[in-house]
Amino acid sequence: MNSNSILSARKPSSSLTFLIPTYKASLLLPQLLLPSQTLGFLRTSSNSLKFQISFKSPGSVFPVDPHLSDADEYEDEEVEDDDEDDDDVAADEYDDISGDVSDGVMSGDEESEMSLAGTTQHEVPKWKRVEKLLDEVKQFGEEIVDVDELASIYDFRIDKFQRLAVEAFLRGSSVVVSAPTSSGKTLIAEAAAVATVARGKRIFYTTPLKALSNQKFREFRDTFGNSNVGLLTGDSAVNRDAQVLIMTTEILRNMLYQSVGNVSSGSGLFCVDVIVLDEVHYLSDISRGTVWEEIVIYCPKEVQLICLSATVANPDELAGWIGQIHGKTELVTSSKRPVPLTWHFSMKTCLLPLLDEKGTRMNRKLSLNYLQLHSSRVKPYKEDWSKRRKSRKHGSDTSYDNIGSISEQPPLSKNGINAIRRSQVPQVIDTLWHLKARDMLPAIWFIFSRKGCDAAVQYVEDSKLLDECETSEVELALKRFRLQYPDAVRETAVKGLLQGVAAHHAGCLPLWKSFIEELFQRGLVKVVFATETLAAGINMPARTSVISSLSKRSDGGRIRLSSNELLQMAGRAGRRGTDKSGHVVLVQSPYEGAEECCKILFAGLEPLVSQFAASYGMVLNLLAGAKVTNRSKESDEFLAGRTLEEARKLVEQSFGNYVGSNVMLAAKEELDKIQKEIEVLTSELSDEAIDRKSRKTLSQPSYKEIMDLQEELRAEKRVRTELRKQMESRRISALKPLLKESESGQLPFLSLQYKDSEGVQHSVPAVFLGRVDSLNGSKFETMVFSDDSFSLNVVGEESVAGSKFNTDIEPSYYAALGSDNSWYLFTEKWIRTVYRTGFPNVALAQGDALPREIMGMLLDKEEMKWDKLCDSELGGLWSMEGSLETWSWSLNVPVLSSLSENDELLQKSQEYHDAVELYKQQRTKVARLKKKISRTEGFKEYKKILDTAMFTEEKIKRLKARSKRLNNRINQIEPSGWKEFLQVSNVIHETRALDINTHVIFPLGETASAIRGENELWLAMVLRNKILLNLKPAELAAVCASLVSEGIKVRPWKNNSYIYEPSATVINIINFLDEQRSTFLHLQEKHRVTISCCLDSQFCGMVEAWASGLTWREMMMDCAMDEGDLARLLRRTIDLLAQIPKLPDIDPLLQSNAMTASNVMDRPPISELAG
Repeated sequence: MNSNSILSARKPSSSLTFLIPTYKASLLLPQLLLPSQTLGFLRTSSNSLKFQISFKSPGSVFPVDPHLSDADEYEDEEVEDDDEDDDDVAADEYDDISGDVSDGVMSGDEESEMSLAGTTQHEVPKWKRVEKLLDEVKQFGEEIVDVDELASIYDFRIDKFQRLAVEAFLRGSSVVVSAPTSSGKTLIAEAAAVATVARGKRIFYTTPLKALSNQKFREFRDTFGNSNVGLLTGDSAVNRDAQVLIMTTEILRNMLYQSVGNVSSGSGLFCVDVIVLDEVHYLSDISRGTVWEEIVIYCPKEVQLICLSATVANPDELAGWIGQIHGKTELVTSSKRPVPLTWHFSMKTCLLPLLDEKGTRMNRKLSLNYLQLHSSRVKPYKEDWSKRRKSRKHGSDTSYDNIGSISEQPPLSKNGINAIRRSQVPQVIDTLWHLKARDMLPAIWFIFSRKGCDAAVQYVEDSKLLDECETSEVELALKRFRLQYPDAVRETAVKGLLQGVAAHHAGCLPLWKSFIEELFQRGLVKVVFATETLAAGINMPARTSVISSLSKRSDGGRIRLSSNELLQMAGRAGRRGTDKSGHVVLVQSPYEGAEECCKILFAGLEPLVSQFAASYGMVLNLLAGAKVTNRSKESDEFLAGRTLEEARKLVEQSFGNYVGSNVMLAAKEELDKIQKEIEVLTSELSDEAIDRKSRKTLSQPSYKEIMDLQEELRAEKRVRTELRKQMESRRISALKPLLKESESGQLPFLSLQYKDSEGVQHSVPAVFLGRVDSLNGSKFETMVFSDDSFSLNVVGEESVAGSKFNTDIEPSYYAALGSDNSWYLFTEKWIRTVYRTGFPNVALAQGDALPREIMGMLLDKEEMKWDKLCDSELGGLWSMEGSLETWSWSLNVPVLSSLSENDELLQKSQEYHDAVELYKQQRTKVARLKKKISRTEGFKEYKKILDTAMFTEEKIKRLKARSKRLNNRINQIEPSGWKEFLQVSNVIHETRALDINTHVIFPLGETASAIRGENELWLAMVLRNKILLNLKPAELAAVCASLVSEGIKVRPWKNNSYIYEPSATVINIINFLDEQRSTFLHLQEKHRVTISCCLDSQFCGMVEAWASGLTWREMMMDCAMDEGDLARLLRRTIDLLAQIPKLPDIDPLLQSNAMTASNVMDRPPISELAG
């Protein structure tokens, strides 16, 4: 890509300009679809947003958790349940600086250095000031470069934490900077780049994303001129010898492999003085975090590191680790944002402050009890002052569970909570209306689903957010873009774009996303509906961040956002120098309310966790010595390779091992103390201990009376337990014929009941679909009967010991759709009752499918990501989120309170009725005995003993919870790395890629060590296979695509359901390779290596078609893939093809075909422009 902007052809008036700082956020995570995010939105006319209301939300800055200390992350675990007043924290000055060094402590000046709008040099362009500084250095020498000179290139006074970080860098230290998103960390790297260029030295700037690298490349060229800045990504190599080189993090890691690959070769990074690791908190990323650790471990000690991180809980551990293995490192932290955030909560009819005036508690008007009273239009009575004081005295400062208890309400069931939440879910247009009325645009609106983002745009595309002048600018920009990239225009998004709304997600083409980003930066897009990938550092400043849900779907089911993820998305709000305050709007969803928002908000930051993992590339590059193809005596001596012991010293320098050495011992000591205390307390709860206390406390007659009654009570409880089991048995026996009968008639309503892991009982109304084995041939049926997780046991008489009424119970799995738009998979165990009423199984119109058939098809379309809610000997209860298409069905499932007990079909079973009556009688008998005991003479003293035992039980629960948290922390930091390294090396040795005894590397190992990929050894095995030599370039591209298509999915939408099939030649090649893959996977399993080994022919036809010359329009016609997914697959394929000509010991014919295929494929609109 050239340096020109997509929308304009601006160029610096000189070879030097300087960029405006960009402020970034963090992690990439999976995306999901929430039904509440895309259903029920209203289309409105363009004047529907002009209504103004006079409401002013009280300002509220989210307080820094006082428990988060740079000194001791472990202590954060100690005090997490303590109460503390945050008022003082909120009143602190902006620059809360913590200085830390590996061998000393750095402290900041008391003087505040913050200024958002200095104007002393406003009239002088920034690039001219940079040019002037560079000229002065040439004239007077590099000694004049100090923090004041570097600060002078900005037209505002830099912040204290920025000044401290630059000073540390100029002292020659490596620097770790931990500060909130959008606080200005990038300025530090910019200043370091200016200083490095002025000294005539070289700097590398790394980012985790190609898009971010491309953005930095453009900005730095505007600063230093085209000749001084280069770019290295998987797709681009521009001016690689430049003084300022921008690259992706993996590229730098591979360069460092060359420097550590042999001991005698020196550093291998000549004339490189500074490396900037942007977004270093990616170190915690499961799939990619090891790259950041490897860079720090392999980096020559003479190179200064600048590590920029979002706010995390343990920056001191990161700085200490780097200081220990790399050299002197100074830590600079800041906990305050230059633009404070105000938190809001959006509901159906209003937008309220999320927090109270102090910003330390939830707004009481958002509590469930308050909403319950408000929805029933009951005016809450004035609370008794003494009760309020008592509640305040014993409650937590962040007691979001107890806030807003307006009156003594009975505890709400799950169904009741869901009903309140569903009644308060706003439509997108409702929230957008509030944002526009309160001048809170532009906004980034996070929705964790591509379809959700696109649907949201469609629902609000009639709401005009642009004036006529802005609309004209968009039309002009769109016209220019269409002329330059006709195939990159997303036609379905044009209507919304002309109204000021757009979607931004991985399903869009990179060129289109860049276009949206530039329009947003120019203020021509007022709302961007985006997935969380937008929080990963791209410069798109907004006034407001809207977060549509606190949970998202992952491969393991629905998960809550972490506090780090929430704050990184929230950090996109607030434009420095433009907004006095940024706004974060959290939206009521069917799954979470304000209480859950505050729980995450006040939970505290998460620590960085090591994800260090061995790979084939790592092992080969660390151990490789002499090449078998070049065995001269001189080369053997030169390429000695590292010994296993030397490699071990490197591997064991991981961040996880460092943290473990500091924290593990203390955590284990506390665990031992907790376990001993639990043992002592448990002994106090034994029957013998309580009996001893009772004998000692009570008189002999009172003791004997109570003990006799207690023995009788225990006997009656045993009878009650048996009768309950009999009742359960009869209930299940009565349900089976009822459910069987329902499979051929209407779809009845039923009530599912279960207790969650915390013992809270939930009742869920649902509509019954049928028994799993009745859904013949469905994907759902196949999943249930093929997955061992869903296996069932036949429970016989032993399950109800002594029950003469019991017969063998053979549970079956059934499916139903809940009122919460979740599918449920369950056995009879979890059915409380079945109702006579339900959905008629009658087609709505002649020729339509029956409702049961429609629901079966909808269930089969799901991704089958089931979460286990609970388990029992009679089978488990599972749930899975429904889709947009099932939402309307779930809305018609009535709440339980509206269903009549007279319609419960279980009442028709006389045997079940008799069992229930027997159980009730026994339960009454037990209750009477308890009452009799309470009336005995010594019961008052005896109850004190029981109360003490109950208090001890609660204390044991708290200790166990503390123990669980410590164990989780220990599992996160358990030293690891070397064991996995040896396992990988064993696979390498057995495939004869490298002899780990002699360190001789064979041709297979040479090729694998030079490849960038998920499984370098598998890729090398495929590319060295002679069967590929007979392939045409397009066929070779198709086979390469099968190796890199992991994570790409078919996403049929509406009528788009087609993909191109690969040719017979490609299919035959992949079938042949699949046999080799199976052998290789068995070898990996033998050595317990779990590195992914991709081979998937599903999308090969699409790549083959593109490599054969089909146009983009032909490719995307009725295509079942998103544009962005196809572009991503094509780019991955091009990246692999482009590597082949550079790999050692690859047949020249294959290299030639790969280059041909790569050149043909690298064309618009999927070609990514470099600058």
